[in-house]
Amino acid sequence: MAVQLLVETADLLKCRFALSPLWETVAAVRTLTDPRRQAYHLPWLRNLRPQLDEKQLSPLLTLLPHTGYTPDFLTPPPTGPLSEIEDELARVADTPTTHVREELDRCLHGPERNTPPPPEVADRLLADPARTLAQLVTLIRACWNWLIAPQWTQLRDLLDADIAVRSRQLTEGGLHRMLTELHPTITWHELGALHIAAPHQTRHPLNGQGLLLLPSAFVWPALTVVVEAPWQPTLIYPARGVGDLWQSSPHPPAPRSLQRLIGRTRAKVLTSLSKPTSTSTLARNLGLSPATVSEHLATLRDAGLVSRYRVGRTVYYAPTALGTALGQDPAHGTDTAGGRADDAPIVLKP
Repeated sequence: MAVQLLVETADLLKCRFALSPLWETVAAVRTLTDPRRQAYHLPWLRNLRPQLDEKQLSPLLTLLPHTGYTPDFLTPPPTGPLSEIEDELARVADTPTTHVREELDRCLHGPERNTPPPPEVADRLLADPARTLAQLVTLIRACWNWLIAPQWTQLRDLLDADIAVRSRQLTEGGLHRMLTELHPTITWHELGALHIAAPHQTRHPLNGQGLLLLPSAFVWPALTVVVEAPWQPTLIYPARGVGDLWQSSPHPPAPRSLQRLIGRTRAKVLTSLSKPTSTSTLARNLGLSPATVSEHLATLRDAGLVSRYRVGRTVYYAPTALGTALGQDPAHGTDTAGGRADDAPIVLKP
Protein backbone atom coordinates (compact mmCIF):
# COMPACT_ATOMS: atom_id res chain seq x y z
CA MET A 1 0.00 0.00 0.00
CA ALA A 2 1.09 3.56 -0.57
CA VAL A 3 0.26 7.23 -0.48
CA GLN A 4 0.06 8.31 -4.11
CA LEU A 5 0.68 11.95 -4.98
CA LEU A 6 -0.72 12.62 -8.45
CA VAL A 7 1.62 15.05 -10.20
CA GLU A 8 0.90 17.25 -13.21
CA THR A 9 3.26 19.42 -15.25
CA ALA A 10 2.26 22.52 -13.27
CA ASP A 11 3.22 20.73 -10.05
CA LEU A 12 6.69 19.88 -11.34
CA LEU A 13 7.29 23.57 -12.02
CA LYS A 14 6.38 24.47 -8.44
CA CYS A 15 8.50 21.96 -6.50
CA ARG A 16 10.68 23.82 -4.00
CA PHE A 17 12.81 23.35 -0.89
CA ALA A 18 12.49 25.18 2.41
CA LEU A 19 13.72 25.08 6.00
CA SER A 20 11.41 25.38 8.99
CA PRO A 21 12.58 26.17 12.54
CA LEU A 22 9.00 25.50 13.66
CA TRP A 23 8.93 22.01 12.18
CA GLU A 24 12.28 21.14 13.76
CA THR A 25 11.00 22.33 17.15
CA VAL A 26 7.83 20.25 17.09
CA ALA A 27 9.69 17.23 15.71
CA ALA A 28 12.30 17.58 18.49
CA VAL A 29 9.52 17.52 21.09
CA ARG A 30 8.23 14.31 19.55
CA THR A 31 11.73 12.86 19.73
CA LEU A 32 11.73 13.34 23.51
CA THR A 33 9.01 10.68 23.86
CA ASP A 34 9.72 8.34 20.94
CA PRO A 35 12.67 5.92 21.35
CA ARG A 36 12.49 5.04 17.64
CA ARG A 37 13.70 8.54 16.76
CA GLN A 38 16.45 8.78 19.35
CA ALA A 39 19.29 6.62 18.02
CA TYR A 40 21.21 9.49 16.40
CA HIS A 41 20.19 12.10 18.97
CA LEU A 42 21.40 10.57 22.25
CA PRO A 43 24.27 13.11 22.73
CA TRP A 44 21.77 15.94 22.23
CA LEU A 45 19.32 14.36 24.67
CA ARG A 46 21.97 13.89 27.35
CA ASN A 47 22.98 17.54 27.16
CA LEU A 48 19.48 18.92 27.59
CA ARG A 49 18.85 20.82 30.77
CA PRO A 50 15.48 20.05 32.40
CA GLN A 51 13.88 23.44 31.81
CA LEU A 52 10.40 22.04 31.15
CA ASP A 53 8.75 19.16 32.98
CA GLU A 54 6.20 16.62 31.77
CA LYS A 55 3.26 18.55 33.19
CA GLN A 56 4.22 21.71 31.29
CA LEU A 57 4.70 19.76 28.04
CA SER A 58 1.48 17.78 28.46
CA PRO A 59 -0.79 19.88 26.16
CA LEU A 60 1.68 19.61 23.28
CA LEU A 61 2.64 15.98 23.87
CA THR A 62 -1.04 15.01 23.89
CA LEU A 63 -1.31 16.33 20.35
CA LEU A 64 1.77 14.42 19.14
CA PRO A 65 0.65 10.77 19.32
CA HIS A 66 3.03 8.04 18.19
CA THR A 67 0.27 6.74 15.91
CA GLY A 68 -2.57 8.79 14.59
CA TYR A 69 -3.25 12.28 13.32
CA THR A 70 -1.21 15.30 14.42
CA PRO A 71 -2.86 18.72 13.95
CA ASP A 72 -1.38 20.35 10.85
CA PHE A 73 -1.95 23.85 12.20
CA LEU A 74 0.98 23.25 14.57
CA THR A 75 3.40 23.24 11.62
CA PRO A 76 2.04 25.19 8.62
CA PRO A 77 4.32 24.82 5.57
CA PRO A 78 6.76 27.75 5.36
CA THR A 79 5.99 30.34 2.71
CA GLY A 80 9.64 31.06 1.86
CA PRO A 81 12.94 29.17 1.70
CA LEU A 82 13.83 30.03 5.32
CA SER A 83 11.37 31.43 7.83
CA GLU A 84 12.11 32.95 11.21
CA ILE A 85 10.61 31.16 14.19
CA GLU A 86 8.54 34.18 15.28
CA ASP A 87 7.07 34.54 11.78
CA GLU A 88 6.06 30.88 11.81
CA LEU A 89 4.58 31.14 15.30
CA ALA A 90 2.58 34.18 14.16
CA ARG A 91 1.04 32.04 11.41
CA VAL A 92 0.12 29.38 13.97
CA ALA A 93 -1.46 32.03 16.20
CA ASP A 94 -3.54 33.27 13.25
CA THR A 95 -5.18 29.88 12.64
CA PRO A 96 -9.00 30.30 12.60
CA THR A 97 -10.62 28.95 15.76
CA THR A 98 -12.98 26.71 13.77
CA HIS A 99 -9.99 25.10 12.06
CA VAL A 100 -8.22 24.61 15.39
CA ARG A 101 -11.31 22.92 16.84
CA GLU A 102 -11.68 20.58 13.86
CA GLU A 103 -8.06 19.44 13.95
CA LEU A 104 -8.00 19.10 17.75
CA ASP A 105 -11.11 16.92 17.63
CA ARG A 106 -9.65 14.73 14.88
CA CYS A 107 -6.39 14.31 16.80
CA LEU A 108 -8.03 13.55 20.14
CA HIS A 109 -11.01 11.47 19.00
CA GLY A 110 -10.25 10.41 15.42
CA PRO A 111 -10.18 6.76 14.32
CA GLU A 112 -6.47 6.95 13.47
CA ARG A 113 -5.49 7.24 17.13
CA ASN A 114 -4.86 3.87 18.79
CA THR A 115 -4.66 5.15 22.37
CA PRO A 116 -7.10 7.96 23.20
CA PRO A 117 -6.01 10.58 25.74
CA PRO A 118 -7.67 10.79 29.15
CA PRO A 119 -11.15 12.32 28.72
CA GLU A 120 -10.41 15.18 31.10
CA VAL A 121 -7.33 16.17 29.06
CA ALA A 122 -9.24 16.08 25.77
CA ASP A 123 -12.16 18.03 27.24
CA ARG A 124 -9.83 20.71 28.56
CA LEU A 125 -8.12 21.19 25.20
CA LEU A 126 -11.42 21.33 23.32
CA ALA A 127 -13.30 23.51 25.80
CA ASP A 128 -11.71 26.74 24.57
CA PRO A 129 -9.78 26.30 21.26
CA ALA A 130 -8.63 29.93 21.26
CA ARG A 131 -7.08 29.57 24.71
CA THR A 132 -5.55 26.22 23.74
CA LEU A 133 -4.01 27.78 20.63
CA ALA A 134 -2.43 30.60 22.63
CA GLN A 135 -1.11 28.10 25.17
CA LEU A 136 0.41 25.96 22.40
CA VAL A 137 2.14 28.94 20.77
CA THR A 138 3.69 29.92 24.10
CA LEU A 139 4.78 26.34 24.75
CA ILE A 140 6.31 25.85 21.29
CA ARG A 141 8.26 29.09 21.71
CA ALA A 142 9.63 27.80 25.03
CA CYS A 143 10.57 24.49 23.37
CA TRP A 144 12.38 26.38 20.59
CA ASN A 145 14.47 28.24 23.15
CA TRP A 146 15.15 25.03 25.07
CA LEU A 147 15.64 22.40 22.38
CA ILE A 148 16.60 24.08 19.11
CA ALA A 149 17.87 27.65 19.43
CA PRO A 150 21.21 26.74 21.09
CA GLN A 151 21.94 24.27 18.25
CA TRP A 152 20.20 26.05 15.36
CA THR A 153 23.44 27.04 13.59
CA GLN A 154 24.59 23.42 13.62
CA LEU A 155 21.18 22.16 12.53
CA ARG A 156 20.87 24.73 9.77
CA ASP A 157 24.30 23.76 8.40
CA LEU A 158 23.07 20.17 8.16
CA LEU A 159 19.81 21.14 6.44
CA ASP A 160 21.52 23.58 4.06
CA ALA A 161 24.03 20.90 3.09
CA ASP A 162 21.20 18.46 2.36
CA ILE A 163 19.49 20.94 0.04
CA ALA A 164 22.83 21.50 -1.71
CA VAL A 165 23.17 17.76 -2.33
CA ARG A 166 19.59 17.50 -3.61
CA SER A 167 20.16 20.45 -5.92
CA ARG A 168 23.25 18.71 -7.29
CA GLN A 169 21.22 15.53 -7.84
CA LEU A 170 18.61 17.55 -9.69
CA THR A 171 21.28 19.07 -11.93
CA GLU A 172 23.00 15.76 -12.68
CA GLY A 173 20.08 13.30 -12.80
CA GLY A 174 16.89 15.29 -13.09
CA LEU A 175 13.81 15.42 -10.88
CA HIS A 176 13.34 11.64 -10.98
CA ARG A 177 16.71 10.96 -9.36
CA MET A 178 16.34 13.72 -6.79
CA LEU A 179 12.87 12.65 -5.62
CA THR A 180 13.57 8.92 -5.47
CA GLU A 181 16.78 9.43 -3.47
CA LEU A 182 15.01 11.41 -0.74
CA HIS A 183 13.96 8.20 1.04
CA PRO A 184 13.90 4.44 0.30
CA THR A 185 10.09 4.37 0.48
CA ILE A 186 9.66 6.78 -2.46
CA THR A 187 9.22 5.58 -6.04
CA TRP A 188 8.26 7.49 -9.15
CA HIS A 189 5.74 6.04 -11.59
CA GLU A 190 5.93 7.30 -15.14
CA LEU A 191 2.18 7.85 -15.31
CA GLY A 192 2.59 10.89 -13.07
CA ALA A 193 2.39 9.54 -9.54
CA LEU A 194 4.83 9.70 -6.67
CA HIS A 195 4.38 6.56 -4.53
CA ILE A 196 5.31 6.60 -0.85
CA ALA A 197 5.09 3.27 0.97
CA ALA A 198 2.61 3.50 3.85
CA PRO A 199 0.38 1.22 5.94
CA HIS A 200 -2.69 2.64 4.17
CA GLN A 201 -3.77 3.41 0.62
CA THR A 202 -4.72 6.92 -0.48
CA ARG A 203 -4.50 9.13 -3.58
CA HIS A 204 -4.04 12.90 -3.52
CA PRO A 205 -3.80 15.12 -6.61
CA LEU A 206 -1.46 18.06 -6.09
CA ASN A 207 -3.80 20.21 -8.21
CA GLY A 208 -1.09 22.55 -9.46
CA GLN A 209 0.11 23.53 -5.98
CA GLY A 210 3.47 21.83 -6.41
CA LEU A 211 5.31 19.93 -3.70
CA LEU A 212 7.23 21.49 -0.83
CA LEU A 213 10.30 19.48 0.18
CA LEU A 214 11.41 19.96 3.78
CA PRO A 215 14.60 18.28 5.09
CA SER A 216 14.55 17.56 8.82
CA ALA A 217 17.03 16.30 11.39
CA PHE A 218 14.36 15.00 13.76
CA VAL A 219 11.93 13.24 11.43
CA TRP A 220 14.38 10.30 11.00
CA PRO A 221 13.75 7.43 10.34
CA ALA A 222 10.24 8.26 9.21
CA LEU A 223 8.87 10.26 6.32
CA THR A 224 5.94 12.64 6.79
CA VAL A 225 3.47 13.71 4.12
CA VAL A 226 1.07 16.63 4.58
CA VAL A 227 -1.73 16.78 2.00
CA GLU A 228 -4.71 18.11 3.95
CA ALA A 229 -6.27 21.40 2.81
CA PRO A 230 -5.60 24.29 3.12
CA TRP A 231 -1.87 23.54 3.39
CA GLN A 232 0.47 23.20 0.42
CA PRO A 233 1.33 19.50 -0.11
CA THR A 234 4.56 18.92 1.81
CA LEU A 235 7.03 16.06 2.06
CA ILE A 236 9.26 16.07 5.16
CA TYR A 237 12.21 13.73 4.81
CA PRO A 238 15.34 12.86 6.88
CA ALA A 239 18.31 15.09 6.07
CA ARG A 240 21.56 13.44 4.96
CA GLY A 241 24.32 13.22 7.55
CA VAL A 242 22.11 13.15 10.65
CA GLY A 243 24.27 10.31 12.00
CA ASP A 244 27.20 12.73 12.33
CA LEU A 245 25.19 15.68 13.61
CA TRP A 246 26.09 15.47 17.31
CA GLN A 247 29.51 13.86 16.96
CA SER A 248 32.20 15.94 18.65
CA SER A 249 34.68 15.18 15.88
CA PRO A 250 32.71 14.33 12.74
CA HIS A 251 35.73 14.57 10.42
CA PRO A 252 38.71 12.19 10.70
CA PRO A 253 42.18 13.79 10.74
CA ALA A 254 43.75 14.32 7.35
CA PRO A 255 46.25 11.62 6.33
CA ARG A 256 49.81 12.67 7.13
CA SER A 257 50.87 12.01 3.56
CA LEU A 258 48.28 14.49 2.35
CA GLN A 259 49.39 17.05 4.95
CA ARG A 260 52.96 16.79 3.68
CA LEU A 261 51.76 17.13 0.08
CA ILE A 262 49.49 20.18 0.31
CA GLY A 263 49.95 21.50 3.86
CA ARG A 264 48.23 20.76 7.15
CA THR A 265 45.48 23.40 7.00
CA ARG A 266 44.70 22.84 3.34
CA ALA A 267 44.50 19.09 3.95
CA LYS A 268 42.16 19.74 6.87
CA VAL A 269 39.91 21.84 4.64
CA LEU A 270 39.83 19.18 1.94
CA THR A 271 39.04 16.25 4.26
CA SER A 272 36.31 18.29 5.99
CA LEU A 273 34.33 18.41 2.75
CA SER A 274 32.50 15.14 3.39
CA LYS A 275 29.38 16.83 1.98
CA PRO A 276 28.79 20.07 0.04
CA THR A 277 29.66 22.90 2.42
CA SER A 278 29.73 26.68 2.27
CA THR A 279 32.78 28.78 3.14
CA SER A 280 31.16 30.19 6.29
CA THR A 281 30.19 26.73 7.56
CA LEU A 282 33.69 25.37 6.93
CA ALA A 283 35.22 28.33 8.73
CA ARG A 284 32.94 27.82 11.72
CA ASN A 285 33.57 24.05 11.87
CA LEU A 286 37.35 24.40 11.58
CA GLY A 287 37.80 27.46 13.77
CA LEU A 288 39.35 29.45 10.91
CA SER A 289 38.51 32.84 9.42
CA PRO A 290 36.29 32.84 6.29
CA ALA A 291 39.06 34.65 4.40
CA THR A 292 41.58 31.90 5.23
CA VAL A 293 39.18 29.14 4.22
CA SER A 294 38.27 30.98 1.00
CA GLU A 295 41.95 31.27 0.07
CA HIS A 296 42.58 27.56 0.64
CA LEU A 297 39.43 26.60 -1.29
CA ALA A 298 40.55 28.70 -4.25
CA THR A 299 43.91 26.89 -4.29
CA LEU A 300 42.26 23.47 -3.99
CA ARG A 301 39.88 24.36 -6.82
CA ASP A 302 42.76 25.49 -9.06
CA ALA A 303 44.40 22.13 -8.39
CA GLY A 304 41.25 20.25 -9.41
CA LEU A 305 40.60 18.89 -5.92
CA VAL A 306 37.31 20.67 -5.22
CA SER A 307 34.44 22.00 -7.30
CA ARG A 308 32.04 24.81 -6.54
CA TYR A 309 28.43 25.57 -7.44
CA ARG A 310 25.78 28.00 -6.36
CA VAL A 311 22.38 27.30 -4.79
CA GLY A 312 20.46 30.55 -4.45
CA ARG A 313 22.82 33.04 -2.82
CA THR A 314 25.09 30.42 -1.29
CA VAL A 315 28.19 28.91 -2.91
CA TYR A 316 28.97 25.32 -1.94
CA TYR A 317 32.21 23.38 -2.29
CA ALA A 318 32.55 19.63 -2.72
CA PRO A 319 35.55 17.37 -3.38
CA THR A 320 36.14 16.12 -6.89
CA ALA A 321 36.88 12.44 -7.50
CA LEU A 322 40.58 13.24 -7.26
CA GLY A 323 40.08 15.22 -4.05
CA THR A 324 38.12 12.36 -2.51
CA ALA A 325 40.81 9.84 -3.46
CA LEU A 326 43.58 11.98 -1.98
CA GLY A 327 41.62 12.53 1.23
CA GLN A 328 41.21 8.83 1.96
CA ASP A 329 43.53 7.30 4.54
CA PRO A 330 44.25 3.67 3.57
CA ALA A 331 45.39 2.90 7.11
CA HIS A 332 42.15 3.82 8.83
CA GLY A 333 38.49 3.15 8.17
CA THR A 334 35.82 5.76 8.74
CA ASP A 335 32.82 5.04 10.93
CA THR A 336 29.97 7.40 10.12
CA ALA A 337 27.22 5.70 12.12
CA GLY A 338 25.60 7.65 14.88
CA GLY A 339 24.82 6.32 18.35
CA ARG A 340 26.12 3.12 19.89
CA ALA A 341 24.00 0.00 19.69
CA ASP A 342 24.26 -0.49 23.45
CA ASP A 343 22.99 3.02 24.28
CA ALA A 344 19.75 2.80 26.21
CA PRO A 345 16.86 4.96 24.95
CA ILE A 346 15.97 8.11 26.81
CA VAL A 347 12.22 8.48 27.16
CA LEU A 348 10.09 11.31 28.45
CA LYS A 349 6.65 9.79 28.82
CA PRO A 350 3.76 11.76 27.35
